[in-house]
Amino acid sequence: MSVTLEDARRVIIAAERRALEIGQPMNIAVVDAGGNLVAHVRQDGAWIGSIDISISKAWTSKAFDIATKDLGDNAQPTQQFFGIHTTNGGKVAIFAGGLPLTRDGAVVGAVGVSGGSGEQDQTVAEAGASAF
Repeated sequence: MSVTLEDARRVIIAAERRALEIGQPMNIAVVDAGGNLVAHVRQDGAWIGSIDISISKAWTSKAFDIATKDLGDNAQPTQQFFGIHTTNGGKVAIFAGGLPLTRDGAVVGAVGVSGGSGEQDQTVAEAGASAF
């Protein structure tokens, strides 16, 4: 079981709608069960520096089967995953905007969003994930 291109398009459309609602252009990435990129969109005006961040958030969320916000909370000094962002060639993203996509209780992919504040990234990712 994995995310299909059709699934990814549905997630991206929902996320794009939310980004438009809040008035913040975003980069939105969807990865499959193996963490491979299925689809990505950069909305007009979204930062080019956030392209890789959105992809890293999606990859991280699938790689660890956890929301990147939650991983970040556990990656602070004195927490159990402190320093995790330095692993995997620096690809691990530990801030809000990455969410696992689940089907029948199994993580089958993830969405990653970047381009605004952590709160904005999170709400756009949540909108995308809810369409899955």
